[in-house]
Amino acid sequence: MSTLKVDTIQDTNAVEMYLCKAWVNFDGTQAAADMIRDSGNVSSITDHGTGSYSVNFTNSMPDTNYAAVANASPNFTGSFNRIATPGDSAAPSTSSIRLRTNRADNLATEDCEYIAVAVFR
Repeated sequence: MSTLKVDTIQDTNAVEMYLCKAWVNFDGTQAAADMIRDSGNVSSITDHGTGSYSVNFTNSMPDTNYAAVANASPNFTGSFNRIATPGDSAAPSTSSIRLRTNRADNLATEDCEYIAVAVFR
């Protein structure tokens, strides 16, 4: 397999394309060492307690001006959606991003079985 290394990727109109710099699919109900199902540029998950996690990057971001998106699904059969919020109570860092998962109906913090995070820069 070959590796292509470039500084910038542009479309045919010379518009820069921003790619996903890190992503992870994990189970927030497991022990931290067993959470990650699959990932790219994510070394580990830190469990800070119920519904609170840090996604730790393998290779740090160049700065904290990245965008993170996340979603979560319940760990039991129920009619309420879950909310995954990047940021939690900590500002993003170049080495990790904090994340919180809550029930959508009452905002109670809760561990979720299916959590996905993508980071763009």
